Amino acid sequence: MKIKNILISQPEPTNGSPYTELISKYKVNINFIPFFKVEPLTAREFHLQKVSILDYTAVVFTSRNSIDAFFKISEEIRIAIPETMKYFCISEAVALYLQKHIVYRKRKIFFGNGTNPSIVELIGIKNKNENFLIAAADSCKTDLHKIFVKAKIKHSSAVFVKTVNSNLSSVNIDTYDIIVFYSPSDIKSLLENFPEFKQNGVKFATFGTTTLKALKAAKLTADVVAPTPEVPSIAKALLNYLEQK
Repeated sequence: MKIKNILISQPEPTNGSPYTELISKYKVNINFIPFFKVEPLTAREFHLQKVSILDYTAVVFTSRNSIDAFFKISEEIRIAIPETMKYFCISEAVALYLQKHIVYRKRKIFFGNGTNPSIVELIGIKNKNENFLIAAADSCKTDLHKIFVKAKIKHSSAVFVKTVNSNLSSVNIDTYDIIVFYSPSDIKSLLENFPEFKQNGVKFATFGTTTLKALKAAKLTADVVAPTPEVPSIAKALLNYLEQK
């Protein structure tokens, strides 16, 4: 089977595409179509959770979207975040994004290495007496919540952002030879937009273990998987896959 058309379930890269070699070497057509979008909860939706932000002394962020939503909701419900609030972020990039909303103070902002366990390591003994609020997406029952429970860290979780399926009605899904998924939400969107979809000869590529797990749960099969020690990116994984064809 010759691979001609590839669908990437993400926005098109703005600063150089990692797929340039793939396109030039194998003359494939690549389309970029986001399968979902992330939106902040409304103030009314947030109120339904009966969470009082000011009850907490520290907030945990795992994405820029959750930061924007946190401050947007705080403004909408008319609460002033105290300067004593501490912020624990999953990575430096997420932590630096806080500058959009607050003055960056190193003694109030902490960041991990991009993994959930690194946030718990950051907290350590010094900050264990804080009362943490995890700013979650879609569900409070996250892996991070489970790690906090295991570490016996005082905390609660609240949903600040939700994923909303993109309208894919204009996409002719059957024209693609490979579809690339980056998150479980991509798979959910595919199946809800195309409830009669059958994999048949379509090849799926997945990035990340949770995405692969969601694909298997949907009784679909991945032909291309990343990251691995040999292929750290989807672009490299696709190159290897086409080289073997």
